[in-house]
Amino acid sequence: MKIRLLFILVLMSLLIACEQQFQENSLRFGLSAAPVSLDPRFATDATSTRINRLLYRALVDFDNSLRPVPELATWEQLSPTWYRFHLGNNGREFHDGTRLTAQDVKATYDFILDKNNASPHSGSLKVIKQIQVQDTDTIDFILNKPDTLFPGRLMVGIVPAALIKSKHAFNKQPVGSGEFEFVKWPQSSHLYLKRRKDGQIVEFLEVKDPIVRALKLVRGEIDLLQNDLSPEMITWLDNRSEVKVTRRDGTNFSYLGFNLQDSVTGQFVVREAIAYAINRKDIIHYLLGNAARPASSFLLPPTHWAAGGHLGLPTYSYNPEKARALLAKAGFSKQNPLKLSYKTSNNPFRIRIATVIQQQLAEVGIEMDLRSYDWGTFYGDIKSGRFQTYTLSWVGIKMPDIFHYVFHSDAIPPNGANRGRLKNPKIDQLIEQAETATSLEKQAKYYRNLQVELFKELPYVPLWFEAQVLVTRQQVSDYTLAADGNYDGLKTVVLRK
Repeated sequence: MKIRLLFILVLMSLLIACEQQFQENSLRFGLSAAPVSLDPRFATDATSTRINRLLYRALVDFDNSLRPVPELATWEQLSPTWYRFHLGNNGREFHDGTRLTAQDVKATYDFILDKNNASPHSGSLKVIKQIQVQDTDTIDFILNKPDTLFPGRLMVGIVPAALIKSKHAFNKQPVGSGEFEFVKWPQSSHLYLKRRKDGQIVEFLEVKDPIVRALKLVRGEIDLLQNDLSPEMITWLDNRSEVKVTRRDGTNFSYLGFNLQDSVTGQFVVREAIAYAINRKDIIHYLLGNAARPASSFLLPPTHWAAGGHLGLPTYSYNPEKARALLAKAGFSKQNPLKLSYKTSNNPFRIRIATVIQQQLAEVGIEMDLRSYDWGTFYGDIKSGRFQTYTLSWVGIKMPDIFHYVFHSDAIPPNGANRGRLKNPKIDQLIEQAETATSLEKQAKYYRNLQVELFKELPYVPLWFEAQVLVTRQQVSDYTLAADGNYDGLKTVVLRK
């Protein structure tokens, strides 16, 4: 009995020592929120999507100008409704040792398109009429209508057909062909992955409080953080010798939205006055810690292939005198001030931004009644049209067909995100012309013309594109920060202990 007990104690001590060594050799990545699902057919939250990019490979990816480029496969368009994809040689080995084939591609997308499975990605793929496997390396997608943007829709990670058939729980036991493979997920706040080329362990740690997360980084309990920190915290970290801060331009678009059916905000002159009254450069400098750049367009950053660099578009530089003149033109004065309601979420940082905008508008004679709500109430009001003005952000936009979802007259909630109830036949026509264009070059022309028309209507005041911010220990190097905030830098990162 004593010998058996001694054996168990020795075994336990060895396991504890191995676990400590395992953790010491891991790179610890601090997260504000843990992933929800490690199944790419269901993941929609940002953390899950970014981690799944490490675990799975998709047919298509995007380049720096957000054009679709080959990942697992190249493609050719055989007709307006017929695309053929050819699988290459890279990324063809699943983590269980089996080879990725065209049948796995078909099984993955058939699963998503099956309404009984309730995949949240099915809506963006409803253009698919049929999927046909030609051979092990070749697969055809037959569409129910022409779609020039179609290759960019195939961003879902491919999973093994055999495991789909056996109803494998990819959510908790992911099996992909990405550069990282699953190790363990002992609790929701601790996820371990292994880099296949060299065995480097990455531990994802959920630490919800940004202050605690930053302090853990300084103390060496975390090696790397990306975004989700206040400007003050970033400035504080910038001055710490233990860490280094990296910034790069991002693509997340922030805006001030209007209810165009309201008797006041429905007036263009009022929206134009507000656009001139907002000092975006001061907000970016003092509140955002220079971690943003002013937006000179709607939704798409200037580097996007469909944005045309934003050349020739109107600008709304800070001009309080012009704002006052426009308000006077609309019949408002000190004796008869413009009074509006302004809604935002109860996130403390978003309230601070809203308060500064409120103050800036007050300087030109606009009285804003600022109202903050919990996210559910706030978002419900915006979708239902119960607002005059509000601020929100669009995150992770890659495909320009977002314009239909946001600005077409048939996309008023619940049919889309035309929350301001914009109804403009010319804008509708340009969106439809872009969607039916036969090449990306022709689409880009329509989308650039669309930007011009949107400035003539001004359903939003474009505010800024938020930057991506990376904070690491000095021992961390070779992490490339992506414009869309993905975690691909973990593929090359080096940790010196």
